[in-house]
Amino acid sequence: MPCRIEDYALIGDCETGALVGRDGSIDWLCWPRFDSGACFAALLGKPEHGRWKIAPLAKEKRITRRYRKDTLILETDFETDEGAVTIVDFMPIRKKHSHLVRLVYGRHGQVRMQIELVLRFDYGRSVPWVTSTDDGSLRAIAGPNMVILRTPAQLAGRDFKTFSEFTVGEGQSIPFVLSYRASHKTLPKPVDAEGALQETQEFWQEWISHCTYIGPWDDSVKRSLITLKALTYRPTGGIVAAPTTSLPENLGGKRNWDYRYCWIRDATLTLLILMDCGFYNEAAEWQDWLLRAVAGSPDQVQIMYGLAGERQLTEWEVGWLPGYQGAKPVRVGNAAADQLQLDIYGEIASALHHAREGNLPRNEPGTALGWTLLDHLEKIWREPDEGIWEVRGPRQHFTHSKAMAWVAFDRAIKSCERFHLDGPVDHWRALRQQIHEDVCRNGYNEKLGSFVQAYGSTCLDANLLMIGTMGFLPPSDPRFVGTVHAIEKNLKRNGFVLRYNTHEVNDGLPPGEGVFLACTFWLAETYALMGREADARNLMEELLALQNDVGLLSEEYDLSAKRLVGNFPQAFSHIGLVNTALRLSDGKHRGWRTERAGP
Repeated sequence: MPCRIEDYALIGDCETGALVGRDGSIDWLCWPRFDSGACFAALLGKPEHGRWKIAPLAKEKRITRRYRKDTLILETDFETDEGAVTIVDFMPIRKKHSHLVRLVYGRHGQVRMQIELVLRFDYGRSVPWVTSTDDGSLRAIAGPNMVILRTPAQLAGRDFKTFSEFTVGEGQSIPFVLSYRASHKTLPKPVDAEGALQETQEFWQEWISHCTYIGPWDDSVKRSLITLKALTYRPTGGIVAAPTTSLPENLGGKRNWDYRYCWIRDATLTLLILMDCGFYNEAAEWQDWLLRAVAGSPDQVQIMYGLAGERQLTEWEVGWLPGYQGAKPVRVGNAAADQLQLDIYGEIASALHHAREGNLPRNEPGTALGWTLLDHLEKIWREPDEGIWEVRGPRQHFTHSKAMAWVAFDRAIKSCERFHLDGPVDHWRALRQQIHEDVCRNGYNEKLGSFVQAYGSTCLDANLLMIGTMGFLPPSDPRFVGTVHAIEKNLKRNGFVLRYNTHEVNDGLPPGEGVFLACTFWLAETYALMGREADARNLMEELLALQNDVGLLSEEYDLSAKRLVGNFPQAFSHIGLVNTALRLSDGKHRGWRTERAGP
């Protein structure tokens, strides 16, 4: 069985990422991009579906690990009766080729080590042809893919796998470098493992040194920012929601999705956080990605895109993989790309508005595109949609979706007022007022004293917390206060928050999932907005306690099993962490949800 989700750590080169287990096994790696077919897919199956394990032969007495300070370099200490070793895992920031480096250091004693390398391309399906090269390297080829392993350790092949046993003593180090290149190309040049380690450390430490956050959660904020940077696809500026697919939201269940794509929703939140923490170059690159991705006919705007803005994200099932601890199906692609979600128009308008507030370079084509999207939104905002949670049940008039349509016109008006842009401001003001009245009339339930998930429904939804934080209503408004109380009463579980009650809502899937971490961060931020600072800080600390030992969060948490669930690490969760820390630290976070309330 693969490790628990929280027993993994992420390494990456800002174009792809690998998950390394506490047991020394790399169980997930897609090469050459985040969304490529995996060559290590044991995470969603068994060792035979691909992994690379380096560990002591003798049983470990203790395993500890950490990231090297302010980097994405993982250090894992193994202690046995024979002695102790440290494995250092990292991926150098890509230049011409992508490399995965593993360095085994002897700390004391004489420790016998073993290696098992199982390369299986195409999500565990394709066994490569393995040969030795003239320089003694191991070369594995399957179709368009080629991987080369260089190491001074002696290797042996057996049963379509590669093995090695060696002993490392105190002060010794043994490098292993796995490199990827297209199979029709020449072999990549050898990598100096120690030199690459130094360069990688300098890259990450120099990058995070620009962080402007100062506050009580410095380590967690920086780890989240490094994680978000690691999820960035460097050639285009896009950022994936997670580096994995099909890690279940419900252990053993069917709520398994491919998150290796770029969501418009994340575009807004990531853009704001990067600017608020001092990373303006990345924010500018992300804005450029956003504008390229959504460019075109306004009625074809999608909720998500590929790493370079690709629009065809056809969903299919990987039938030969049994799924994470039996959770099937394993999905590649995401059919939600074809859904209608009205909230993205508010998110795009908000992203463009706050890019102007952040003094990013003025983008006239972006302004024209924004106005065109508003013209389209005016035509469709009354239609039902699938909503922020991408339900696979019937379309509804989701309250949050309508409120985000309000945000779209509100931010356009504010941009015109603050930055002297030309636009039909009076017309937009009338539309903003019309949407506001519609939401308050149809999305609010007088009997419950709360806004509800959808018009005519009596169900609650954690996204209703944004009614206050997006500025739709002031936090003191009794309708918003009542909504917060209703969510506390009906959606909180042991202090954490469900997205909605899956036993009450028809979302087209079997019921049951964990508490949603981003939603719980929203509640902590809402507490701060309402002046409930002690509640906000207590909830923040409870959330931080769910981080794994190296500071990473998945999408959800299973309260019964006391385990992280969902894709991992999850950008949305780390965005929520940083956003809440900023709110609690100075109360002046320039997020899209801090605008003055009211139409």
